[in-house]
Amino acid sequence: MMEKNRKNIIYILLATLSLSTFSCTKDFNEVNTDPLGKTTVAPEQLLAPTLVNIMRTNMLRNRNFNNELMQVTVEMSDAEGKVFRYDIRRTQADNTWNNWYVSLTDIKDIYTIAGKPESLNKSYQGISLIVQSWVYSLLTDTYGDIPYTEANDGRNNLQPKFDRQKDIYLDLFKKLEEANELLKTGTAISPQSDPVYKGDIAKWRKLGNSLYLRLLLRISGKAEVSAMAAAKMKEIIDTNPLNYPVMQNNDASATNPNGDNGRILWTGSNAAAALYTSPFMSSIRPSDFRLVALCDFFLGRLVTWQHPCVTNMDAPSYTSRWSIDGVEGIPSGYTSGSITTLLAHFNSDADVDGTGTSARKNSFNLQRDAYTGIIMNVAELSFIKAEAAAKGWINGNAGDFYHKGIADAINYWRPNLITSLTQPNFVTYLANNNLAWNPALPLDNATYGNNSKMEMIHLQKYYSMFLIDFQQWFEYRRTGHPQLPKGPGLVNGGRMPARLFYPTVTQSTNPTNYKDAVATQGADDINTLVWWQKP
Repeated sequence: MMEKNRKNIIYILLATLSLSTFSCTKDFNEVNTDPLGKTTVAPEQLLAPTLVNIMRTNMLRNRNFNNELMQVTVEMSDAEGKVFRYDIRRTQADNTWNNWYVSLTDIKDIYTIAGKPESLNKSYQGISLIVQSWVYSLLTDTYGDIPYTEANDGRNNLQPKFDRQKDIYLDLFKKLEEANELLKTGTAISPQSDPVYKGDIAKWRKLGNSLYLRLLLRISGKAEVSAMAAAKMKEIIDTNPLNYPVMQNNDASATNPNGDNGRILWTGSNAAAALYTSPFMSSIRPSDFRLVALCDFFLGRLVTWQHPCVTNMDAPSYTSRWSIDGVEGIPSGYTSGSITTLLAHFNSDADVDGTGTSARKNSFNLQRDAYTGIIMNVAELSFIKAEAAAKGWINGNAGDFYHKGIADAINYWRPNLITSLTQPNFVTYLANNNLAWNPALPLDNATYGNNSKMEMIHLQKYYSMFLIDFQQWFEYRRTGHPQLPKGPGLVNGGRMPARLFYPTVTQSTNPTNYKDAVATQGADDINTLVWWQKP
């Protein structure tokens, strides 16, 4: 019996390897064979469902991992293995690794198919390179060294090597340069195939170059590449902006409802089978959605500032944009047994107040909200510029970029609420909450950690990246901002995890390359720093 079980486990691992590819591939021809006889697939058939699959992974893992680490929410539980206590189990690694790599197979196929003479389309190729860069950056920023040059080639290589993070980043920059050139041609694509910009190629080009700035900033603290990163940021923003257009504003239109923001706009449907149903609707029960507590770090400041997304909380809670019940969060990292009452939470789409009114059913709430599927938003780009300007890398006033970032973040959720940085109620909002830029502060100093330019920028950037995959966690690991309180119930020595474990199955299915990665990067441990975190 033991031998039979051992064989079954081996068969399961091999089957999983074939399907998930652990950095390799699923069989393209088999998966995409049309039962009516078609044996080929067009880029416009792959793009939308693959982007939705990626976003589903990102949103669900943002909710149950990033938000718990970064004190947006905190689970009401005294059990072991809770993320908000930094008690990270190896199983936390599997979902993102498997789903991101499987999606990359289809995204890379788009580039290949769109490069063939009979189906040549430079815009689909450029979009593929942008999405590849986005997803590979998520993988390497989560795990460190990962399969890259030999990844997603399961037909030929079931044991891909792990590339070093530095090499991955440098190649991602090449991909984004190529994407920028490909998209210059403006080759038309099917609007129906594009859930982000409805076929607006100029918007995709802006997104690719904005992602370029995100990744350049991410490695800018690494001594061996810092000068290169700063110089390239200056080229994109100051020296050659016409060649590198970036996101500018939230302005939307009927034909382009996203403005410059990179996002999938959900329909609001609650039909699980509908392609553009939010994963919060299709994959989370209403009872589960509203039974996760809000953390006092995240909620407390919003309440104090009377942030426009929560200012209606003294009215029926569902009238605020984020539909929050309650005004008091609970501390993250609390000791077991010390917290027993959920004080504030996001409402679900269910009728939690018991009135059954149609107004409640049609109100905003994050479970149904159309705006939650975010790749990158305009506000993040403004804060990237603010940091670069504060460090002297680019021209412009850091305070102006910073103020625009705050306005962009508010306008993302409350469109056109702030139409000018000199708008009286916005100026008052900044002044009353001590949020106006202070050029006299030090850039970043341990002594003045709570009173520095970097803390000001990254506290507001933290809120602007609400719901965006793991970006809050990545930026905290890069900068140490915003400064998060350390609860007495934290494990792992109170250290914020620096990465996720590699999936356990990689040790048995790709042992040689796994061991090489560990020997080069460091122990397969949540406290091992990835390349860009090291000096």
